[in-house]
Amino acid sequence: MNPDLSLLQPYPFERMRNLFNGVVPSSSHRPIQMHIGEPKHPTPELLLKAVRDSTTGLARYPATSGSEDLRSAIRDWLVRRHGLADIDPTTEILPVNGSREALFAIAQVVVRRSVNPPPIVVCPNPFYQIYEGAAILAGAVPHFVNMTAANDFAGDYEAIPEKIWQATQLLYVCSPANPTGRVTTSKQWEALFRLSDQYNFVIASDECYSELYFDGNDPPIGALEVASNIGRLNFERLIVFSSLSKRSNVPGMRSGFVAGDKRILKDFLLYRTYHGSAMSPTFQVASAVAWRDESHVRLNRQQYSGKFACVVPLLQGALPISMPDASFYLWIKTPIEDTEFARELYRRYNLTVLPGSFLGREHDGENPGAGYVRMALVATLEECVEAARRFAEFAKFA
Repeated sequence: MNPDLSLLQPYPFERMRNLFNGVVPSSSHRPIQMHIGEPKHPTPELLLKAVRDSTTGLARYPATSGSEDLRSAIRDWLVRRHGLADIDPTTEILPVNGSREALFAIAQVVVRRSVNPPPIVVCPNPFYQIYEGAAILAGAVPHFVNMTAANDFAGDYEAIPEKIWQATQLLYVCSPANPTGRVTTSKQWEALFRLSDQYNFVIASDECYSELYFDGNDPPIGALEVASNIGRLNFERLIVFSSLSKRSNVPGMRSGFVAGDKRILKDFLLYRTYHGSAMSPTFQVASAVAWRDESHVRLNRQQYSGKFACVVPLLQGALPISMPDASFYLWIKTPIEDTEFARELYRRYNLTVLPGSFLGREHDGENPGAGYVRMALVATLEECVEAARRFAEFAKFA
């Protein structure tokens, strides 16, 4: 067996099962689950119709590079959404089976194995655990950057030692961030680009929450957009990951794309050809429909905005809490240990939230996820409001 597998840590939801083992939840409250970021809004009818109308695609093998129509749809969306001067749909865009598998696979492509020193992959902390697993199974060592209230959840990249940067081959960024919902600013992106130029590492920008924002006139800026604005038109050492799962409520379709540096994408396509990870032709057709339509995305945003508008005031009466920049998460400071808070909330109110410490790692003497819980506003408005009432009631006496 691959010995690196022993270095992988249990996934947060497995740790939750162990945390709740033996706990009997309150039978006087119906269960509400808000611990997992799985969209629950109905899949738009235009996408269901597109799938039904394109089932003949199941009779043939798909091309790993995706159809010309899908790549063109993604190209048009990127130009429209991020104001790019242009991006080549043939060499700078590649459809993938959701951002998760691509975020894992990119590390296997860009990391050059070595022993002395071992390659470094820089990750935000707390974080999406795929980054850590991808680094370990690529033969690299994760180096964590703590995202705390003290640094506005932006991370202090300037504090990373020179010897770490010299060994760094890949840096993961999540914007809007999971779990904090913070958006990386243009100035911060420019600083990361300068570091990439200086130390020759690849930036992997996870932007799967980019379309879940609250001000329709102020969408989160993306890495490609910043690069284009400052004249990095070849997107040197930059790869962006996006997905339809949250944007279009189709997590089961496993559809997304990567875009950016064509030299990296050329190698990524070669890897994926051997990996056998081509998207179903049926889902390629539906994906092109999704990227070309914004009306269903606006309705989706309106639903999430309505939930936040109702939930945040209810919680503010019990705990200090603020709106995220984007995403469908609330990152909430707890008055007691986060694991105890989550366990007792489940026991007393049959409400499930994720302990923040399960999303973080001990680094520089602290786990920056400790003392927080993540609440995903993916349930119905009615359930979200009921969950907020239970949460606030428990927090007042915790």
